[in-house]
Amino acid sequence: AFEFGWRTRIRGTSGSESDRNPSFDREYAFRIPMGTLASELASHAGRIAGQPRIYVDANVPAGLVAFMRATLAWDVLFVIEHDDLRRARDGEHYRLARQLRRTLITLDRDYLDDKAFPPQESGGVLVLTAPELGGLIRLLQRLDEEIFRTAAEGLTLGCAPLEGRKLHVHVDGTVE
Repeated sequence: AFEFGWRTRIRGTSGSESDRNPSFDREYAFRIPMGTLASELASHAGRIAGQPRIYVDANVPAGLVAFMRATLAWDVLFVIEHDDLRRARDGEHYRLARQLRRTLITLDRDYLDDKAFPPQESGGVLVLTAPELGGLIRLLQRLDEEIFRTAAEGLTLGCAPLEGRKLHVHVDGTVE
């Protein structure tokens, strides 16, 4: 559906003048090139370039997602906000996160099963463990500083710095 094509604009109008006015002179019409979805969105991509790209599972609290977006400025796809993803199985989330080149963040320990979810087939997985929202926020701040951004220069490491890896991160700072 997103192909290079043309759309016609009529000077001084917002719609097709020929549809409204049978005596319309086509000489005043001009054509505007219409690009692909990627080319149309390129100007927006620059605005979010360099931000960690995150895929958040349904079991992560909405308040934590708001923190990721507002405070950490991460590019977050939250499955709860998409009707077609809300009830998807874990395997579908795992596959889609990789396909979209996003790091999957979850509280679901099922993703730690390497047989069901092979690390080499992931865009990166972070399984967080903390008893309350404050602990989860502290974990994300630490992950932002130590994994997603280089400490020395404050630069973001790439879309999926954990691609092919899984980390189980605990509130006490231990990582498995």
